[in-house]
Amino acid sequence: MIQSTCSHAGKSVLTAALLRLLRDRGFRAAPFKAQNMALNSAVTRSGHEIGRAQAFQAEAAGIEATFDMNPILLKPTGDAVSQVIIHGKVFGSMSAREYHSFKKEAKRFVVESYERLSAEYEVIVIEGAGSPAEVNLRENDIANMGVAEMFDAPVILAGDIDRGGVFAHLVGTLELLSQAERERVKGFIINKFRGDIGLLKPGLEFLEARTKKSVLGVVPYFKEMLLPDEDGVALDSNEPAGVYAVTIAVIRLPRISNFTDFDPFRAEGVNLRYIESPAEIEGADAVIIPGTKNTISDLKWLKDRGFGEALRSFRERGCVIFGVCGGFQMLGREVNDPFHIESSKASEAGLAFLDCATTILEHKKTFNVRASLDFDGKRFDASGYEIHMGETKGRLKPFSRISERNGEGVEVLDGGVEGAVFGTYIHGIFDNDAFRLSFLDMLHGKKGLSARAETSFAAKREDALTKWGALVDASVDIDAIMKIMGLGLNA
Repeated sequence: MIQSTCSHAGKSVLTAALLRLLRDRGFRAAPFKAQNMALNSAVTRSGHEIGRAQAFQAEAAGIEATFDMNPILLKPTGDAVSQVIIHGKVFGSMSAREYHSFKKEAKRFVVESYERLSAEYEVIVIEGAGSPAEVNLRENDIANMGVAEMFDAPVILAGDIDRGGVFAHLVGTLELLSQAERERVKGFIINKFRGDIGLLKPGLEFLEARTKKSVLGVVPYFKEMLLPDEDGVALDSNEPAGVYAVTIAVIRLPRISNFTDFDPFRAEGVNLRYIESPAEIEGADAVIIPGTKNTISDLKWLKDRGFGEALRSFRERGCVIFGVCGGFQMLGREVNDPFHIESSKASEAGLAFLDCATTILEHKKTFNVRASLDFDGKRFDASGYEIHMGETKGRLKPFSRISERNGEGVEVLDGGVEGAVFGTYIHGIFDNDAFRLSFLDMLHGKKGLSARAETSFAAKREDALTKWGALVDASVDIDAIMKIMGLGLNA
């Protein structure tokens, strides 16, 4: 099990790297995260919703993702309320206190999933959540040490040196664990190191002497990280903008979800900015309104911030506005919530850029989809996934025509188009290379610039994953980790 001293220390990508390296050594290995709190999710081939990190880890392991890899997914809808998804389907909404009481019952879902996975795979690599040192959450823990104890998993503790204080974080975490939990920790990985490793040596020696545990590796900061981030904190650490031909601004909604939809632009030499004020729209060639776990609350936030007026001005200049899922819903005339799923309000006026209205329903739709669409004079085939509780109706020119949901043929009109305003329910739409490049060509063309050469996002991400695995392999004592896991050293 990979645990860490805090969120965003690299558990997800270290788990992915270990799974890739085990695969390369001939083992059938699978990821497992018992409880994941995240707004970035994915839909399995069977139509079940799981954390996006586990879908990516399955990709790293070379296997198909299933809901057993993330039996419990928590998606915050407010400051103290989350939608609880169990085995890929909505179980209900709970306050933090209600969920804390529910965890004892939830353990059985965790055990069921783990047992199915362990019957199919030789190795399970478990990812923790947050920090194991949250002593107030220790009772009925199904995220960190409780899971390690449940399945008798040895633990490797990771720390993020880039944010500072890594030795205090590692030592302090151990101090807050019970004696049995400390004994379960078999070593450390220090992640995101920049600089001369020789200068780090005294600190490593101190850490090993103080804790009587080994430092299993120091992983350098990886600049080519085209791997998906799970935590919203990742949006705080974007690299400084350089000189780019095209700028795309994504509105950073308070409850932004599935911001990995826009990762493909990171591989395209595009200035991708997450913005929180209307003034930051200046200089953008396109503005994207992303998905959200609470459309009504985030729509009100957007309007209160003054984005409505700024976006109208942006649209009148012929600039591109693109809404995905909740962002698409905001582009319509109104969002209605008759069952009060998201809000005590029954309705919230939308931006009225598209002639449609959305009603939030009680049942969530989760589909893997295939679709066709016409864009900028060309026709494209596309794939992606839907995750939404809203149903949108109106007099719209559709963005796409969905022909397949979860492997079954359908005929469903999706989204809407009005001038340079586009909306769709399809997450992952920009992962489709031909469409993404046509979208960027259109933005370049509006500035009188030439079209771009074609690139493959999937190939670039696979290349990044290969390089990341090689970097971890070179930086971490993988043989020692395999020995900790009780594995033979396969070639």
